[in-house]
Amino acid sequence: MSEASVPDSSSSENPYGTPTTSGPEPIRSYQNVVNRIVRTLLRVPGISGIVGKRLMILHVVGRKSGTVYNVPLAYTKNGDTLLIGTALRPWVKNLRAGDPVRASFGGKPRTFDPVVHSSEADVLRLYDIIARDNPQNAKFNGIGFTADGAPSKADIYQTWQQGAVVVELTPH
Repeated sequence: MSEASVPDSSSSENPYGTPTTSGPEPIRSYQNVVNRIVRTLLRVPGISGIVGKRLMILHVVGRKSGTVYNVPLAYTKNGDTLLIGTALRPWVKNLRAGDPVRASFGGKPRTFDPVVHSSEADVLRLYDIIARDNPQNAKFNGIGFTADGAPSKADIYQTWQQGAVVVELTPH
């Protein structure tokens, strides 16, 4: 796993211009309720196939506690891998290269090898893929689009400056 550090956003100007947004949306107070609903929907046969086209439950084991955290997340397919764009949340710190993680899409959990990308180049490249695939996820993560429909590089850079990482999951 690459070391996931939060860049100092005050140290540099955005080299891609002026962002079109103020950055990722804050986590709302009702997010835990939404997460419970999503976890339930992903377990219901029939509905899970529809909901699971964009959402998964990542089963993350706490590195100190051993507690399993079931985190509902939006994902993007990129060839054989899955991409998850997120802020550097506590659950991300529990992902370690070489330590497989399980994910559910409404069926039997599957096993993946995680890599957390935190470098500017990787986050810009991979968030561009995520934003093109899922505009709603892009909006949630503070990424707007240019007049020609491309994700705003200034917005992706700003999201990275504010601590975004991309988790890449490769089937185990």
